[in-house]
Formats: sequence, structure tokens, C-alpha cells
Amino acid sequence: MRLFAAVLPPDEAVAELGRAVDQLTGCEGAAGLRWTGRPGWHFTLAFYGEVPDETVPELSRRLERAAARSAPFPLALRGGGHFGDRALWVGATGDVAALRRLAERAGAAARKAGLDTEDHRHYRPHLTLARGSGAVHLTPYAAALDTFTGEQWTVGELALVRSRLPKSGVRGERPRYEKVGGWPLSATG
Repeated sequence: MRLFAAVLPPDEAVAELGRAVDQLTGCEGAAGLRWTGRPGWHFTLAFYGEVPDETVPELSRRLERAAARSAPFPLALRGGGHFGDRALWVGATGDVAALRRLAERAGAAARKAGLDTEDHRHYRPHLTLARGSGAVHLTPYAAALDTFTGEQWTVGELALVRSRLPKSGVRGERPRYEKVGGWPLSATG
């Protein structure tokens, strides 16, 4: 299974961001971008890639421990940015340090379960909104999101998500995401 650990924003935050994104999709050049589907909006904490079925139970146990060592924390969607002209994203505000710690713990859980993972020393929390081929400049889209700040919510769960990549070659088909596990953040203090 192709898996990653994530924080999933609540429906209210997704709807609020969706209204801002709807304004962007009507802009000149927007049709040249591949917009991500709202059901798949998430903050990736650690990407695991293809995980053998026999490793998933151990990874799940380790993620459960990581969640138990993490306290719930406030977060909100805020501002826009881009990685070159390849990805447009919205960032985060609130207890971003707690989000980074959760990412570190999700990565450590994978290493302890025997998986190689990305290094999160330079973890930059972001939720990808659109991908481009480089033909559409993303700076104006990111600038349009500069003033966006969503309502704050409390992150209370660490999720394990399965990614199913498109196989049909149909234009516009998107990856599908399925939550396969979730553990409450239950540390106090």
C-alpha cells in the first residue's frame, strides 16, 4: 500500500478554504492547473511510499504511540505559497511547532517499523491546492491567498492515509485518498 501520515482538516475548514479556491479557479490560466480534490486535502506529516502489508500493523502501533505522546493543538489554514511553478499551496498558522513535532514523530514511527522515510528537518507545513507543469505562473495565485486566514480548529488525530494513484490515463483523474487508520492525540500538557 502507498501510505502517508497526515493531519486532515475538518469539513468546516475545507469548506471555508474551498470558497477561496473557487475564486481562483475562475482566473485566467487556472484551467492549465491540476486542482486537487477537496476530499483529499491534507497536511502530509511523513510520506512512506509503498509499505508491505506485513509492516502496516507495526507501523500502526508506532503511530498510535506517537499520537499518545502528542497533545491536541490549535491550527488554522493561512496564506498562500508555491514551490516554483509546480505546486500551489496554503500554509498553516497556530501551533506549527506542535505540527512539526507530530511530523517528526510520524517519521520516527516509520523508521522504528523498519521503513525509510523523508527527513523532516526542513518540514514546511502546506496543503497542496494545485499542481502545474511550469507553464502557468503560480505567484499571482499565491498572492491572492496571502490574506486568507481560516477559522482555527483543534487537531486531535494522527491519520494514516492510503494513496491510490490514477491508472486509467484519463485526463483530469486525481489520486484517491482513503483513511486507513486514525489515533487520537491524547497527551496532556
